[in-house]
This record gives sequence, structure tokens and C-alpha cells, in this order.
Amino acid sequence: MLYLASASPRRRELLEQLNIPYTVITPEIDETPYPAENPRDYVSRLACAKAVAAQQLVRPEDRVLAADTAVIYQGKIFGKPRDAEEAAAMLRQLSGQTHQVLTAIALLQDENCLSRLSETAVSFRALSEAEIQAYIATHEPFDKAGSYAIQGLASIFIARIEGSYSGVMGLPLFETAELLQQIHYPLL
Repeated sequence: MLYLASASPRRRELLEQLNIPYTVITPEIDETPYPAENPRDYVSRLACAKAVAAQQLVRPEDRVLAADTAVIYQGKIFGKPRDAEEAAAMLRQLSGQTHQVLTAIALLQDENCLSRLSETAVSFRALSEAEIQAYIATHEPFDKAGSYAIQGLASIFIARIEGSYSGVMGLPLFETAELLQQIHYPLL
């Protein structure tokens, strides 16, 4: 059995593209970054921590797939906004700029955390204050790293990406397939 340690509907949608049966479980972990923690280390640590926490809820022979996504701009981790004000502040900083989206995925096998990291550069066009406020009013920015959803209304803000579209959504399919193949999980 494969378990997806995520409540994200986007991750479920992406995993379904691979035609893989799975069950969702949602472990609770502390997502606070460590002081001076590197963003790559942060997302990788959280993905493994989610997988380990979820493994405690299932049988030892079951496989757990977990992921974590963060938006990085000028070395700062942009997680999910706490409120509309924080969402607007993030979007103002991303406006007209290129930022990184890091998504780490982790898979537990015999107490070993196998992981991969997807890095994507996302370039926003300049946003007006009216666009930022209208976007926030849709409620789409909430519960999204960096306050936006590439697959949603924010797609009109994105001038270019270099990397993985599915990684920006929250589950890089290429890297996910690599991990599953590494444990000989049948994909096709």
C-alpha cells in the first residue's frame, strides 16, 4: 500500500496522473525553520519528517510518500501566508521578480528516507496593487506557499518558468517516479 502524507488536493491530483492507487494520511509536524537553516535543507527535512510521522500511523511494510514546497526569494523562505496582509506582502515582493520554488519529496523504505529535490525558477510579471488585492479576494493565495497557485488564477502573473511545473504545484512527477522506481514500485 502507498500512502500520501499530504492533505493537498493538488498533490492528490498529480499523483492520480501517474495512475497510482494511494490512501491519504495527514500527520502533524512542526514546520518552523531552524535558525539559519538553508532553504534546500528545510524542505528536504520537512518532507522526510512528514514521511517518518506518517509511517508511525501505518504498517511497517507500507510505503509513505511525502512532500514539502517552499517559495524562496532573496534567500527568504515564503511559506503559507497567515492572513491577507502577509499574502499581499509576499505578492508585492514577487512582483516583477524571479524566485525559486523548491519541492522536496521523500519516500520511506526500511527506515531510510529516500528523497529528491525539484528546483524551479518562476518569473512574475509586474503586478498592480489592484491585481494583488483582487487575487487575494479570491482566497486562492491562502494555504499556498508564496501566496499563489501556478495552476490557478495566478497563472496570468507568470511570465516564465524554468524547471518543473508539477514541482511548483507541489509534487514533481519526474522525481516522484524516480523514487518509486528506485523501490521497484510498478508505474506502468
